[in-house]
Amino acid sequence: MTDRELILGRVRDALAPLEKRTPLPDWESELVVLREARGAVDPWTLFAARLKAVNGTPLTSVAALLPVLREAKALRGYCDPALWPRLQAALPADEFKVETEFDRTRVDDFAFGITRATAAIAETGTLILSDRDTSRRLGALAPWVHVAVLRREDIHLDIPAALAAMPDDPNLIWVTGPSKTADVEGILIEGVHGPGLQVALLLE
Repeated sequence: MTDRELILGRVRDALAPLEKRTPLPDWESELVVLREARGAVDPWTLFAARLKAVNGTPLTSVAALLPVLREAKALRGYCDPALWPRLQAALPADEFKVETEFDRTRVDDFAFGITRATAAIAETGTLILSDRDTSRRLGALAPWVHVAVLRREDIHLDIPAALAAMPDDPNLIWVTGPSKTADVEGILIEGVHGPGLQVALLLE
């Protein structure tokens, strides 16, 4: 066996599914749920308030998205081809240049990306992106503006409810507002490792 075969064999072994997975830990769900997420509360209302608290932007119409994109000077972007038929009429072609294919060689050309959110968590203002539902992961993470299109029925009140509903997906990204970092600078800076403007667009 050559060194190359040995190395590639180890890689394949490491990628193979485990025969027996360690069970997820149990926890008392009442201990991790915020009071605002209990009782009769509208999931979108709570989610929108929590998203605003982390400098995110909740919207309920495509018309409301236009001034956000204009203010950010985000006039060229990517849109999930499955979502484009619902959004096309609202984005004037003479102003916005939208592509439904994300060309990885032109990452810097895309000022915004519009993709689908798998779910959201009301108590934390968190969006959940999965490989299953995200048409192009880089289209969601690389542009300065990310628009996550959300359905009301996909909003969970709390983290335990969201975890119970998560799909069997190899990659789940939890997004709570714009990208943030403070480890090097010692101050909070947004938009360094991902979008600087995070929008949640509710479409019903």
